[in-house]
Amino acid sequence: MWQELYDAAVAVQNDRTISPFIDAGGVAAAVLTKKGNIYVGVCIDTASALGMCAERNAIANMITNGESQIDKIVAVMPDGKVGPPCGACREFLMQLDKGSGNIEILLDLENEKTVKLKELIPDWWGTDRFGG
Repeated sequence: MWQELYDAAVAVQNDRTISPFIDAGGVAAAVLTKKGNIYVGVCIDTASALGMCAERNAIANMITNGESQIDKIVAVMPDGKVGPPCGACREFLMQLDKGSGNIEILLDLENEKTVKLKELIPDWWGTDRFGG
């Protein structure tokens, strides 16, 4: 499954300049939902910090299509390697669902090394709002 997610992200990754203010596609991401669907997104970097990470773009695509529970996520960096989400994306992921701490994140494609989101953001502040 990891290779399929990686390939889906790479398929939309296309580093390009949109305007003198916006670059896009340097990083790409793919999420696998609990329903088994894959959604992708690319980073959108702007001169005014109003851009969006690839992970949040993929999540926005997922939400637009009526889903909100993620099983797995992969982010592909400009060099083709995978990497964990940034702090803002980690926080966004945690706020999606009570079970988001169990989202599996790919850290190394070749060895299929993964980590659970709750390991990257321990003692998360919002647990009580989900009722436990």
